[in-house]
Amino acid sequence: MAESTAQAPQIIWKKETIGGEEIEVAYREAMRPEPLGTAASRAPKGKLPTYVVDGWGDFPPLNPRTYEIAPGIICEQDVAIPMRDGIITYCDIYRPANQTNIPVIIAWSYYGKRPSADSLHIEWQTRGVPYGSHSNHAKFEGPDPEYWCHKGYAIANYDMRGVNNSEGDLCFWGKYERSDGYDLIEWLAEQEWCNGKVGMAGNSALAMAQWRIAAEQPPHLAAIAPWEGAADAYRELYNMGGFTEYGFRKFMWKAFKGKNLVEDPFAMIERYPLLNAYWQSKIPDFEKIEVPAYITTGWNHFHNRGAVNGFRLIGSKQKWLRTHRDFEWPDQYSREGIDDLTRFFDRYLKGIRNGWESTPRVRIEVMDAYDFDDQTSRAETDFPLARTEYRKLYLDAAKNALSQVPVEVESQCRYDGNTGKATFDITFNEETELSGYMKLHLWVEADGNDEMDLFVAIQKLDANGKWLPTNALGKSHPGTPGKLRVSLRETDPEKSTEFQPYYPYNNPQKLKPGEIVPVDIEIWPSSRTWHAGEQLRVEVMGHYERIDWFEPFAWNTDNKGTHIIHSGGRYDSHLLVPYIPPKYVAGNRVYR
Repeated sequence: MAESTAQAPQIIWKKETIGGEEIEVAYREAMRPEPLGTAASRAPKGKLPTYVVDGWGDFPPLNPRTYEIAPGIICEQDVAIPMRDGIITYCDIYRPANQTNIPVIIAWSYYGKRPSADSLHIEWQTRGVPYGSHSNHAKFEGPDPEYWCHKGYAIANYDMRGVNNSEGDLCFWGKYERSDGYDLIEWLAEQEWCNGKVGMAGNSALAMAQWRIAAEQPPHLAAIAPWEGAADAYRELYNMGGFTEYGFRKFMWKAFKGKNLVEDPFAMIERYPLLNAYWQSKIPDFEKIEVPAYITTGWNHFHNRGAVNGFRLIGSKQKWLRTHRDFEWPDQYSREGIDDLTRFFDRYLKGIRNGWESTPRVRIEVMDAYDFDDQTSRAETDFPLARTEYRKLYLDAAKNALSQVPVEVESQCRYDGNTGKATFDITFNEETELSGYMKLHLWVEADGNDEMDLFVAIQKLDANGKWLPTNALGKSHPGTPGKLRVSLRETDPEKSTEFQPYYPYNNPQKLKPGEIVPVDIEIWPSSRTWHAGEQLRVEVMGHYERIDWFEPFAWNTDNKGTHIIHSGGRYDSHLLVPYIPPKYVAGNRVYR
């Protein structure tokens, strides 16, 4: 769904050479920076002392100065940092006064380096994070200088190229982000107060940048902490499953403020819906990431796939993954999260031998229902779990059911391609843990169209068929997701695994009338327990079902007519699930 010309500036197309191809890249004029205090002016009136931030802070004019933000902590504001091509970028550097030989942690994103609304004395608050948890000097989704400086670190809140007063055009996850990140790290390491060790931290966009910059292997980058970071912009942001996500468009466009141009990935996905050199250039070279890495992901978040894949693929031998049920912000600023991250950086940025190496390589939270978890921070050696047993649950279209044994009789079910759905349920007779990746193998047919866009959700029901969601920020998540445009069903057998199909997204094969084709749909990783008597449900539909979830996703679909799912006999439609056997069983006692 394209924006109207009244809603956005005119697109400017520039020819660029990417991966040996000449590609027209879309740019628009960035939204102009707001004056200091504008964010605070949006704060609710009355007695509430906080402003629940929407992600974008103030973008004040240049004002180079050094001042004290708290006893013993100074800020060097609007420090000019040159890039290798002469572009000047700006950074706010917070550090302990009169201390040298200290490491620095970079908070890198396009949100603006100064989110405070202190001109009106209003303390901003991130959704789900208790009031007072972080100061006005913390960049949105970044580490709080008022904590880290007291711990003997410097914090660099950076305006990347094209953001606010930084020169140049704003480009996302491409060559400039990689080279500028390298240059920033090496510049900081040379400062007289720095011990020569640089780290990176932060959530979401701040995490996504870390994958690409770390792959450049800047010599003084000593550790990264990409918490909740998607990695593949094509597969995880703009074209999930092969069809365009546009709901983030208006939501995100407010964040892109600067004085020049900003790359328009939304226009790019409309012009280049298939995976080409442009989109390939934005995928990190994971194997080149060799520094220690501490990675987190929330099961109920769209960063989930990228974070877990990043953990699996990076070349570092010193890497840790922690998973949780909650949304990213409460986890990031929690007491436990901050303490844990401090130990990680103390070990690799300060060289303190604090026992970090004894931290389990993987810690998972096994969800149950609502706000309850079956287990938290359970130690594992790898992900997917080494003891995973992959099992098939076969679809029975005639009964809307799942079976643990193959279904012999062929049958089919139908639903309206735009508004309908098909569901398939199975009741577990014993406590069952499913942790890892699922994969849905379907035989499908389109009646009245040459395309099918499929949405999948894996849900849990109680013994009476009542939906048991998992909650985050007080909202019910619609279920572990999967998506696929059927014309882009082709997979690469060399890059696919038993549990995760790999789609090249470059060879559309439209459906013919009456044609029945097999598809493998990737289900994003998760971890959950089903108690005896509870049911697993597979939902298959041609639309996104938000229910009570709050993230503003929406997709451009091409669904007309009727979707048909075939099962039984020749049509071995099934759900592949990662069954986790107990570690120990002693009599009636089960140890997980």
